[in-house]
Amino acid sequence: MDKTISSVAEAVADIPDGADVMIGGFGGSGAPIELIHALIDRFRTTGSPKNLTVVNNNAGNGYIGIAAMIKAGMVRKMVCSFPRSSNADAFNEKYLAGDIELELVPQGTLAERIRAAGAGIPAFYTPTSFGTELAEGKPTEEFDGKMYVRERWLKADFALIKGEKGDAFGNMTYRMAGRNFNPLMAMAAAKTIAQVAELGEPGSIDPQQVVTPGIFVDVIVQVSEPQQEEVLVRTGVVY
Repeated sequence: MDKTISSVAEAVADIPDGADVMIGGFGGSGAPIELIHALIDRFRTTGSPKNLTVVNNNAGNGYIGIAAMIKAGMVRKMVCSFPRSSNADAFNEKYLAGDIELELVPQGTLAERIRAAGAGIPAFYTPTSFGTELAEGKPTEEFDGKMYVRERWLKADFALIKGEKGDAFGNMTYRMAGRNFNPLMAMAAAKTIAQVAELGEPGSIDPQQVVTPGIFVDVIVQVSEPQQEEVLVRTGVVY
């Protein structure tokens, strides 16, 4: 039952080439920077993992976190809502060169596809994207006089998430907006790897405050002073 692990490097050691990896965060809020950088360190040392499909709200900023993964050549495909957010030069360069694929998904649809996977719902209907290029080739149906597009669930092999407090059983809480995609991704992945700022014994979190139950977390590691993406970008850090 004890899911704690001693280092971020050990936490990401089993992610293989070609894996589908969900990474939590809304911009820098709730982004597991230390887990991402540990994965980059492993790639630079061993050449693996590569050819990854990464699911995130955006395609990274500056040259840290997901952007650094893209710059390093680890990512084959991005599934996201905002690939051209502020300072997305790493993605733009790779995409214009034809070195990375993009699956563009409206933000609400992205969240619901992930949630549906965690809930065991293989498909659902949404009016979003009907009549646009994003709906081409997808089944549509009319409900109460309005057209809807059928979207499939979105699963992953791994999820990298960030929380505020956790315990040895994997129960977790989040800090304010840092909650965002993290709980959904924890449920939609075959294996969830979490970093938390505070890590306590079972029972140290009031059960009524738990947001992500430990059943959805496979590995948990403490990062007591996590870095914030926006600060790293603003100060020009290149990982």
